[in-house]
Formats: sequence, structure tokens, C-alpha cells
Amino acid sequence: MRFRHPDGSTVHLAYCTNVHPAETLDGVLAQLRDHCEPVRRRLGRDRLGIGLWLAKDAAHALVTDPAALRGLRTELDRRGLEVVTLNGFPYEGFGAEQVKYRVYKPDWTDPDRLSHTTDLARLLAALLPDDVTEGTISTLPLAWRAPFDAPRAAAARSALTVLAQRLDALTELTGRSIRVGLEPEPGCTVETTADAIAPLSAVGHDRIGLCVDTCHLAT
Repeated sequence: MRFRHPDGSTVHLAYCTNVHPAETLDGVLAQLRDHCEPVRRRLGRDRLGIGLWLAKDAAHALVTDPAALRGLRTELDRRGLEVVTLNGFPYEGFGAEQVKYRVYKPDWTDPDRLSHTTDLARLLAALLPDDVTEGTISTLPLAWRAPFDAPRAAAARSALTVLAQRLDALTELTGRSIRVGLEPEPGCTVETTADAIAPLSAVGHDRIGLCVDTCHLAT
């Protein structure tokens, strides 16, 4: 949903789809039909923003098939939904019976995390509403705290630097500004504001910031 801030800017409130299991594109489409559209109708709104979670397989299907991406956008429009942000934290298996530490894999020392997040940025740029030029993606806070030595920290910073460069290029290509936020979480390398200072300062780019999850903050 969209709200008008006192300063005149638009604030987006989104319904996050990662609460519903879906590993494939068909599963994502079922989420829109079975959960997101009914929520919009119950709220009595013409449009509902959603924070879309695209697992590895679903994201790959959309990146490699332009027709599938157009079909998803058409389905969103048909159901009165709009994508304003992506949850890029879970990679796959988030609806499994046991998730636990698997949710932190691959972490930012693994090239698969960079590749997946790059795909998500390309998809979000294509899915944003026509009148929206900025989007955000949340991601895991680098890695689980142990083991995370100096070489792994350097690898994570290097990956985020490459990501920032790719996001710059995406803006030049599409006119859409996509930012990625590390989501601090207990037990991870970035758990507090103080933990975030070093990696963000090392990257030194406004494309990479923080996603403040109030549930994690309360924990």
C-alpha cells in the first residue's frame, strides 16, 4: 500500500511473501492467487505492494525467460499487486521443515550469493511499477558469525563492491535505482549497528546499506 509522508514523499508498505513456501515460479504465481490478492481484497485496496521472495530456481526461470518475466508482471497487474521490494535473504528451502543454519547459505563469501543477488536486482528493475524508480533488496548480514576470519571478510567485501558496481550499471541501463540492505540478525557477522560500520565503510558505496528487521531487532 502507498501512503503519503508529511514531507510529500511516498511510503510503501508491503506484504512479504516469504511467509508462504514457494521454490518455483509456479509456486510464486500460486502465492499471488491464494494469498496476496485475497489480502488486498480484505483490506479493500485497489493496489497492494508485496515484498516478493524469489528462491534460486524461481529467479533463474525469470532471468532466463523474458516471456516468463512478462507473464509475472501481467499476473501482478491482473491481481492488483505491485512489487516494491524483494526479500533476497533466503536462497532456497525456506519452507522446509527444518531451516536453521541453512538459511545463511550461500553467504557473501560464496560467488553464488553475488550471482543470485545480481539476478534479483535485474528482476526488480523490471518488476517495479512504472511510476517507481527506486527499489530495495534485503540480504543476509554477510555470514554466520563463526567461522568468519579475515580472508572470508575480505571476500565478502569484494563481492559487495562488485555488486555495487553492477547496481550502478543497472541504473545506467534501466533508469531504476536498486539498493541492497544487509539485514542484521542475532548470531551473524553483522548483528548490531557497530558490526555494520566496518563492512559498509569498506565498500563505501550508497548502493549497499542496512535493512532493519524489527523482529530481529527485538530478538
